[in-house]
Amino acid sequence: MKIAFTSTGTTWDSMIDPRFGRTEYIVIYDEESQELSVVDNSAVKNEAHGAGTVTSQRIFDLKPDVLITGNGPGENAATALKHIKMKILVNAHEMTLRQAYDHYRNGELKEK
Repeated sequence: MKIAFTSTGTTWDSMIDPRFGRTEYIVIYDEESQELSVVDNSAVKNEAHGAGTVTSQRIFDLKPDVLITGNGPGENAATALKHIKMKILVNAHEMTLRQAYDHYRNGELKEK
């Protein structure tokens, strides 16, 4: 299973980025290989509008099974993401990626 996180950094100790569309990084954890991979999403900072759509396309291309984020995607981004069969889990505010993963494994995050 592949799990995507919106993140402020590139390691397990990085904080979840509460912003979906303007997240600086998308970190993918592959449970099978137990490896983290990172996608730099910082270019969306220059987007006046549509950052959520750009980030949604990146997520779509990565094809994770689960997305863990803070506030969750906005309406347009959520609509775009519905084309992938992926769980979207929110309310991972003020957590590191590792803490958010542990909360996910324990069923403690809210599904959007």
